[in-house]
Amino acid sequence: MRRSVAVRLSALLATGALAAATGMALSTSTASAATGGVTGYATQNGGTTGGAGGQTVRATTGTAIHQALCSRASSSTPIVIQVEGTINHGNTAKVSGSSCNTAAGVIELKQISNVTIVGVGNGAVFDQLGIHIRESRNIIIQNVTVRNVKKSGSPTSNGGDAIGMESDVRNVWVDHATLEASGGESAGYDGLFDMKDNTQYVTLSYSILRNSGRGGLIGSSESDTSNGYVTFHHNLYQNIDSRTPLLRGGVSHIYNNHYKNLNESGINSRAGARAKVDNNYFEDSKDVLGTFYTDAAGYWQVSGNVFDNVTWSSRSGDNNPAGPNPTSNTSVSVPYAYTLDAANCVPSVVSQTAGANKGLKVSDGSCTPQSPDPTDPGPTDPDPTDPDPTDPPAGTNLSLGAGADGSSKASGTSYGNVIDGSTSTYWSPSGSTGSVSVKWGSATKVSKINIRQASGSGTVNSYRVVNQDTGAVLASGSGTGVISFSATSLKKITFEITGASGTPRIAEFETYAS
Repeated sequence: MRRSVAVRLSALLATGALAAATGMALSTSTASAATGGVTGYATQNGGTTGGAGGQTVRATTGTAIHQALCSRASSSTPIVIQVEGTINHGNTAKVSGSSCNTAAGVIELKQISNVTIVGVGNGAVFDQLGIHIRESRNIIIQNVTVRNVKKSGSPTSNGGDAIGMESDVRNVWVDHATLEASGGESAGYDGLFDMKDNTQYVTLSYSILRNSGRGGLIGSSESDTSNGYVTFHHNLYQNIDSRTPLLRGGVSHIYNNHYKNLNESGINSRAGARAKVDNNYFEDSKDVLGTFYTDAAGYWQVSGNVFDNVTWSSRSGDNNPAGPNPTSNTSVSVPYAYTLDAANCVPSVVSQTAGANKGLKVSDGSCTPQSPDPTDPGPTDPDPTDPDPTDPPAGTNLSLGAGADGSSKASGTSYGNVIDGSTSTYWSPSGSTGSVSVKWGSATKVSKINIRQASGSGTVNSYRVVNQDTGAVLASGSGTGVISFSATSLKKITFEITGASGTPRIAEFETYAS
C-alpha cells in the first residue's frame, strides 16, 4: 500500500472573473506569443507551428473558444485564439460545426489541427476545467493556468487531467503553463499532464506543475507503449507525490528541470522506457529516479544532475530506485539542438521563467533569463551569424554527390533537389518551418554553406545550422545566402528553418570547406 501524503496547498492564483457573458472578438493583431521558439521533440516530425499564419480571435469564455474552432473553414484551417479571463463550467458549452467536435465542461481539441491557444492581457485561467487533445496535431498551448480539474466529486472534467492527450496525437507544444491541483487522487484529482494511446512529438517547457498527487504520465498501462518522443525542460515540479513523469515505453529527454518536494517518487521509467536525464536539480525529495511499483524495468542515461537533500529507499521487489549514486544503464541520442544551463543555476533560472504570466521569459543557456523575440533566433542559440550575399563561396561544392534528407517535405518537392546543382528544382518544408540536411559517408570538413532560394519563395525569418552528429548549433540568424562558421568535421549538417513568412523554397544547399 502506497503511503498517503497530505498535499500542502499554496495560495490559489487570484483572478478577475469577467462580468461580461460569452463573447468572441476577431482581431487582425498578432498574438502575444513567442510561438517561433518551439524546442525539443516538438520541432521534429515536420515541426509545431500551431495556428501561425491564421486568423487571430479573442475569447473570454470557453464557449467562445469552441465557437472560434467551429467557425473555421475546415478542421485544419490555422487559428490563434487569444484567451483572457476565467474559463469555467458555467461559460463552456458545446458548439457544433463541421470544423470542430466539442463538448461542454471541457476545452475539446478533437480531430483538429493547426491551433494555438495563448493567454493574453491579465491572464487566462481554466478553473476546474481541463484541456483535452484527441486525434489532433500541431497544437500550441501557451501562457495559461489550468487548476483543480477533478475526475470525481463535483464538477468533473477531462478525467481529472489538467491537460490530457490521447489517440493518435502528434506535435504538441505546451509552454509557460501553470498546472496545479489541491490534492491527490483521494481528493478527486488525477494527472496534470498525461499522454497516452499513441501520442508523440511533444514538448513541455517553462511550466509549473505543483500540489498534486500525480505529475503526469506517458502511457496509460504497461501495454500502452506507443507513446514517446517527449521533451521536458525548464519546468518546476513542486509538492508532487509521484509521476514526474511516469514513463511507459518510448523515449524522453528531461533536462534543466527543478524538482522540489517530491514526496514518494519522481521520474519513474518502466516498461522499457528510455530517458535522457541531463542537468536537473533535485531538492528535498525522495527516490527521484528509478523504476517503481512494477517489475517491468525502464532505463536512463544521467549526466550533470544535482541531488540536494535527496533520500533513497532500499531496492526490493518492485521498488528499484536509481540512487544513491545514479549511473546510466542505457544511451539515448536526440535529433535536435539544445543548450544546457548548468544544473546549479536551474532553481534560479526556472523560478524566473517557468509558469504563466512570466512574460514568456526563457533561458539563454547561460543561466540568464531574457524575453524572446518571435522573429529572432531561439534564445538558446549562439549569437547570429547573418549570411553575406556579397561574399560568394569559392572552391568545390561538397554537396554535389552527397546525400540529403530532412524533417518534412512539401508535396511535389524532394530533399535531393538541394544537392543536384540546379536552381530550377527545390525542397520546401510541409509548412513554414522544417529542416533539410546534407550528409556524407565519412567525416567532411565544412566551414561555409550557401543557401540558394528558388523564385516565388517565402522569407526565412530565422534559421539554425546544426552539426547533426553532435547537436551543436554552428550558426543562427535570418535570411539566406552565405553562412560562415568555425571549420567543423562532420557527417551530416542541417539547415533548420525555425521561422518564416510563407513557405520557403530551398533550391540549393551548398557546402564548402573554406
